[in-house]
Amino acid sequence: MEKIFLNKVVLVTGGSFGIGRATAIAFAIRGAKVVIADCIEDHETRNTIKEAGGEAIFVKCDVSNDSSVKALLHKTIEEYGRLDYAFNNAGVEGLAAPVHECTDENWEKTIGINLKGVWLCMKYEIPYMLKQGKGAIVNNASIAGLVGFPNLPAYVASKHGVIGLTKNAALEYAKSHIRVNAVCPGVIKTPMIDRFTGKNKEVEKQFETMEPVGRMGEPGEVAEAVTWLCSDASSFVTGHSMAVDGGWVAQ
Repeated sequence: MEKIFLNKVVLVTGGSFGIGRATAIAFAIRGAKVVIADCIEDHETRNTIKEAGGEAIFVKCDVSNDSSVKALLHKTIEEYGRLDYAFNNAGVEGLAAPVHECTDENWEKTIGINLKGVWLCMKYEIPYMLKQGKGAIVNNASIAGLVGFPNLPAYVASKHGVIGLTKNAALEYAKSHIRVNAVCPGVIKTPMIDRFTGKNKEVEKQFETMEPVGRMGEPGEVAEAVTWLCSDASSFVTGHSMAVDGGWVAQ
């Protein structure tokens, strides 16, 4: 694997599991130093990177909390002195319920992590990138940011918000050489999907048949999109919301 991110630093939130873990490893394989942030203290991602000869640290962080995110960025700069890329990935699915039964607690938590969390991360990431004169950010939205899904009002609203925020930031910092894009995963085989399906094979099969390609995606397939969006190969791409969904939204 070509070390296209050698001597670069990337921050990955929600890096303990699923898409975040796969993306952190993908950056490390390509030479980046990785800051793995998550509210759950799990060191498997970091250990996997180190065992492969890469460099990574873990920082516990609640992305919905201003002081926690500020401390995360302070630790990143303290440790590595720079920030080149960020994958703002941390998110929750929330509780399933129609709009009129969605609770205040579920709304506040889901919006707080999925949307406010992305905003807070960019709020503290961008100043360091401005000082460097360059950077690339990818926010994790969802196909639920492109189309509606019944019984997930808070989740759908949060992910639509992430896409809007991504476009806004892309325009604000385009002339500052900071690119901001989003990925919109479809049904990806992650712990979040396992919670939806309960690991029930029949339910999993239903999800697979919903995908035009006839299968769920793998976390590594989303990671490939994220690393491309951060690489110089996508130097003319900003404000884009890339569906990584096996054709779901094309239906």
